[in-house]
Amino acid sequence: MSTVDVTDLTFEDEVLRSDLPVVVDFWAAWCGPCRLVAPVIEELSEEYAGRVKFVMVDTEENPGIREDMHVQSIPYLAFFTGGELENGLIGARPKAVIKEAVEELLVARETQSGS
Repeated sequence: MSTVDVTDLTFEDEVLRSDLPVVVDFWAAWCGPCRLVAPVIEELSEEYAGRVKFVMVDTEENPGIREDMHVQSIPYLAFFTGGELENGLIGARPKAVIKEAVEELLVARETQSGS
């Protein structure tokens, strides 16, 4: 599974109504640090295929989501489970830090589902 591009129109269905936990990468083409994070997100999307959904939101093309989520700095990674925001990371972070946040998201999902 690779990342999915999400827009103002598809955010609710792809993220808030997802059966899987979701990592949202808020980015923009002009953002240098965003270009550092993107390959890490792609790698993690392969590693967690079928367990976590990874989506990309271009903040320039989708100002509605950016405003609704109060995104003021990018890259910004938002971690959702059951339609609820669980965590967020601002700035380019090492893969290990992002992976730890993904693991925490899986634990949060298990807690929500009572597993």
